[in-house]
Amino acid sequence: MAERRLAGLPVVSTDGLIVVDKPGGMTSHDVVARIRRLARTRRVGHGGTLDPMATGVLVIGVGRSTRLLTYVIGAGKSYTATIRLGQATVTDDAEGDVIATTSTVGVTDDAIRAALAAQTGEIDQVPSAVSAIKINGQRAYKRVREGESVELPARRVTISRLDVLAVRRDTPDVVDVDVDVTCSSGTYIRAIARDAGLALGVGGHLTALRRTAVGGFTLAEAATLDTLEQRAPDVVNLPLAVAADRFFPHRDATGDEAKVLSHGGPLEAAGIAGPYAVFGPDGGLIAIVSERDGRARAEIVLAPA
Repeated sequence: MAERRLAGLPVVSTDGLIVVDKPGGMTSHDVVARIRRLARTRRVGHGGTLDPMATGVLVIGVGRSTRLLTYVIGAGKSYTATIRLGQATVTDDAEGDVIATTSTVGVTDDAIRAALAAQTGEIDQVPSAVSAIKINGQRAYKRVREGESVELPARRVTISRLDVLAVRRDTPDVVDVDVDVTCSSGTYIRAIARDAGLALGVGGHLTALRRTAVGGFTLAEAATLDTLEQRAPDVVNLPLAVAADRFFPHRDATGDEAKVLSHGGPLEAAGIAGPYAVFGPDGGLIAIVSERDGRARAEIVLAPA
């Protein structure tokens, strides 16, 4: 592990990804700030925001690995969640005030399953108004909090799996539905709850959300912040080359090819569907490339300068 000193403090420069099990009550930025302190570097980012209420898989990049986060953000994701039918909230989740209450007496289990099944496949989904999407340079949630009425355009998303795990009627006049969802990047689970409630005419919102996977990164390998605190500053559990090999198709380069690619030059195409990772003879990651016009060209060069 390379170290250098800055302002009298040891600064550990480690490149890699950390799969964090985010606790509830923290923003994704809060987690990044904690990792900056633990890893002793400011070069830290995250691969896909989780709301404060949500828990589960948050992929953190440290050092040069922050450049991989663009790809992580675009990966498919899986969640477990609880939808409460019978109440609508301003945020479409439990963090917002209840704005409408409608009894769910008469709403059958079959109707609930049908309303959720209608949201599977490739659909046009309107994001929650209280979201981080920017409108004319300002986050939508800020405009809502300032009293504006915000309408966001629908986005095409894919919900490849939406399994109903349980339908519970433990509380009078509301129904709680536990679901397991696998979806494309950009899907709002809050919007699934809202739209199911609208379809059933009783309103709906999300009361619990846990992200169980981002791409191939799952809860099984996620570390809590307490565990990372104990390991600090050795917090990276997927070094740069290992992380890239897990996430991308693999190509090995010769010494000459490694030299060309590390300086931004193209390689001959190898017929690999990209983007993919290219590794040097020493096993180090050189670049993430994609092929076009018979050449393999770097999207990002990651070989050490």
